[in-house]
Amino acid sequence: MVEGWKPASPRMVWGVAALLSALSDAMAARFGAVTVEGEISGFTRAASGHCYFSLKDADGRPGLLRCALFRRTAAMLDFSPQDGQRVQLRGRMAIYEPRGELQFVAEAMRRSGEGALYEQFLRLKAALEAQGLFDPAGKKPLPRFPRRLGIVTSTAAAALRDVLTALARRAPQVEVVIYPSPVQGADAPDALVRALALANERREVDVLLLVRGGGSLEDLWAFNDERVVRAVAQSELPLICGVGHETDLTLADLVADLRAPTPTAAAELAISPREALLEQLLALEARLARRLGQRLDVMAQTLDRLALRLARPGDALARQRRRLDLLGQRWGQVLPQRLRLQSQRLGHLEFRLAMLLPQALAARQQRLQHLRERWQRSAPLLCERQRLRLDALGQRLEALDPQRVLARGYAWLDDGRGQALVSVRQLAPGQALGAVLADGRAALRVEGVEPADPQP
Repeated sequence: MVEGWKPASPRMVWGVAALLSALSDAMAARFGAVTVEGEISGFTRAASGHCYFSLKDADGRPGLLRCALFRRTAAMLDFSPQDGQRVQLRGRMAIYEPRGELQFVAEAMRRSGEGALYEQFLRLKAALEAQGLFDPAGKKPLPRFPRRLGIVTSTAAAALRDVLTALARRAPQVEVVIYPSPVQGADAPDALVRALALANERREVDVLLLVRGGGSLEDLWAFNDERVVRAVAQSELPLICGVGHETDLTLADLVADLRAPTPTAAAELAISPREALLEQLLALEARLARRLGQRLDVMAQTLDRLALRLARPGDALARQRRRLDLLGQRWGQVLPQRLRLQSQRLGHLEFRLAMLLPQALAARQQRLQHLRERWQRSAPLLCERQRLRLDALGQRLEALDPQRVLARGYAWLDDGRGQALVSVRQLAPGQALGAVLADGRAALRVEGVEPADPQP
């Protein structure tokens, strides 16, 4: 037994629940109806409709009173309670026996003026808005596919873990650079300004995320500090601000290029899901392959039509030779027939002349002999003349053969896609060209272009 310890009478030993119940009864008797005034802090509304918050003195004196506002009473309010509001509560003091906590059960609430911090928030918001810091026209667009993200937050914050988890799930290929800074307390504003300045000085990320978890107005006050707000507005890097929960609002949210309701939402707004990007790339690949195949089919058909229209000069010459041979064969068949017909006719004429005009027959015979001699002399000449003309046409066709032109040292230039180039105005330094020579094709690149002087 401990020295000096005297066992108490059984009547003097309290059970925990009995003691808390007795204290609760005593407080109810002593503080049955109390009115208290203060500033709301950490206001939350549960799914059941009950509201829980703390009340503190607006002048900053230490002291925090936990309060409960049940659903039926909250439904009768003519305003929506928020952090920083100064209110008057009428109710009773009680002890929440399951946890042994002192709390004030509010049975009525009315506004008695905004709290000091909230009034400061509104004044600074109005001043910055008048200076145009919230103008949407000054917001910077976010890059569509950032490769590296910067995060300004505390390394011990749960918001950092949430952001890193979201990034790892949605876009593991994106790199992350952390600029550590406290996000709460007297040193937080200066540290946040230094972290933002460091990120803009290094310029090693594509987008900045300024994040912090939820809290009361006091907890988030660093993001309402004028120095931090101006540093966010002056950031040359696109900045997404995700501070607190969806209902929390800070001046940094208003001046940022994009406001996210939560830190996790900030990560989701900064990047697109990797799976969605891969699906988009696959769709583009399939579309490109389909369009390329269609284009190749059209070009192949065009090439076939041009090949049919562009006959080789040798083929044309062969057709002309075959035509000449056919004409020669026909000439060899027609000439004897004509001679026989002429001979028969001549015989009839000779008979008639012998019978009627012997003298005229002699004249006719002489003329016929003269015509026969002329015919025999002119026929070979006519054939030779036609053959010479045909040879000349063949030589002209062969001279027009593009292959012979290339064999004389010329080359045909195109733009690499088959389009012929005929002027230096179609060229530019560094342009890739194709050259067709007599024995093959060469790939060229333009080093310089010198237009010829215009003719006087």
